[in-house]
Amino acid sequence: MSQQILQAVESSFLKEKVDEFGIGDTVDVHTKIQEGSKERIQIFSGTVIARSGSGSREMFVVRRIVAGEGVERKFPLHSPRIEKIEVKRRSVVRRAKLYFLRERTGKGVRLRERRDR
Repeated sequence: MSQQILQAVESSFLKEKVDEFGIGDTVDVHTKIQEGSKERIQIFSGTVIARSGSGSREMFVVRRIVAGEGVERKFPLHSPRIEKIEVKRRSVVRRAKLYFLRERTGKGVRLRERRDR
């Protein structure tokens, strides 16, 4: 009974159209940033290394290298602050979580590209 109530409440907060992407994909996350009275779009580019949760609580982690330092950012999938998620490149992976990329640098971070027909 409580699960049905929870799903009914959550369904109003879910986005109708969710962008399709997977683990290992290189994505651009377009995020709305509030600066004073102005609002702008900021793009965070990187590799999706994890997805977790379900429903309105679904999250994904994007990792990128900035000035030789690894930066990870966790985004809620159904957030109204996320404008869109643009897939730049799809990769072949054999794991659900790519946390092993944290210890790798340089060419070791590269993933094999998926060739869709």
